[in-house]
Amino acid sequence: MDRPLIIFDMDGVLVDVTDSYRETIVRTVEHFTGKQISRAQIQDYKNQGGYNDDWKLSHDVITQHGVSVELKTVVDYFQSIFHGGTDALIMRERWIARDGLFERLAERHDFALFTGRMRWEAIFTLNRFASSLRFDPIIGMEDVQQLKPAPEGLLKIAAASNGRKTWYVGDTVDDAQSARGAGVPFIGIASPQSPRRAELISVFQAESAIAILEDINQLESVLG
Repeated sequence: MDRPLIIFDMDGVLVDVTDSYRETIVRTVEHFTGKQISRAQIQDYKNQGGYNDDWKLSHDVITQHGVSVELKTVVDYFQSIFHGGTDALIMRERWIARDGLFERLAERHDFALFTGRMRWEAIFTLNRFASSLRFDPIIGMEDVQQLKPAPEGLLKIAAASNGRKTWYVGDTVDDAQSARGAGVPFIGIASPQSPRRAELISVFQAESAIAILEDINQLESVLG
């Protein structure tokens, strides 16, 4: 019998990106506009849906502040502080799973990854924190023609999974809508530290999440 498959989103699910991606959005917006955007405002955008891509989110916020700048210019600056220099913000990420969680899950489940990051960024982070774990396949933003909330990435994984039991674990409305579009049961992550957590939980409930957890360390209680 085929082993069940857990498909994970990365940001906010496997790794805490408060001081990496979210901080990069704040700094990028401030660089181009001179204005600061709060973490709660960023979460408001995420809860709207359609903002899985942090480059697009940053560019739209900058545009809404009345600053005209090409998307590529925003992306180049974003990436320069996310990856570049001695204080690259990607290095501030924190692995969320406690010791032993994935080893226990791996006794009965296989793992895959569907993320809005570029694939090499996802692999870089996995190699930092969990080089012994196997995620197959790893689907990044360059592997799909339509980003979340489109279900393309999940459909690709499902097509190769031989009909086995599958879940998608994510932390945004785009993740939930992608799962619904692919017909994959969704498990939502709503951290107690997340701004606008109550609104996020309501969104997940509206999208028929089968469970809403504080973090992935509670995953075993859902999967049994």
